Amino acid sequence: MSNKATILDVQELDAGYGRSQVLAKVDFKAPATGGIALLGRNGAGKSTLLKTLIGEIQPMQGTIWFDGQNAHQHGTEWRVRRGMGYVPQEQSVFGKLTVRENLLLGAVRQKDKSGIDMVLDFFPKLGQRLEQTAGTLSGGERKMLAIGRALLGKPRLLMLDEPTEGVWIGVIEEIAERLRALTAEMSVILVEQHVELALRVADYAYVMDRGTMALQGPAGDIKDDPRLLRYLAP
Repeated sequence: MSNKATILDVQELDAGYGRSQVLAKVDFKAPATGGIALLGRNGAGKSTLLKTLIGEIQPMQGTIWFDGQNAHQHGTEWRVRRGMGYVPQEQSVFGKLTVRENLLLGAVRQKDKSGIDMVLDFFPKLGQRLEQTAGTLSGGERKMLAIGRALLGKPRLLMLDEPTEGVWIGVIEEIAERLRALTAEMSVILVEQHVELALRVADYAYVMDRGTMALQGPAGDIKDDPRLLRYLAP
């Protein structure tokens, strides 16, 4: 990763909820293209980090440099317009709207809607469900819709929190294949409990433990590191 241009550079980041600190002195980088796996047991701080990066949580201390600018000076809207995309773990689609309507919301800033056709090419299953309400989709289809809608914002950095949670194994492989393809075009940060899948999609990995970065390195090295199991154990 050191040989690639960096789009995200997080330095000495502290963050949490109210007076409860979750993240402590977190340093984290993402390249302009490529996949980053963010691993760790439940409660390690992974989701909190993503929410802080997108602006849902204000840092207590530290800096978030995105595309060469200090994102701390700007809110979520600026970050999205600048090129951050975020798919949260829960409530990632509008259940009462159709698939088509969800995608149109994602493309609201586009003068033409050609991006929707690109998403449907990327996730063909969505093309068969355009008039179906999102709340009636399978878990895997909802995840595809959430990712597709985020892609319509034309992100340069896409952050995904548990994109395969509750998804049937056959669909998991399809999502993994699509995410791997995206890493050639943009930066993808993947929080994922399927560790083998995450390390297959990613080029580089960070492992969190109790709100700090405990381990980092090329994905292949992290996969073979005997310390990984220690940091993932409940």
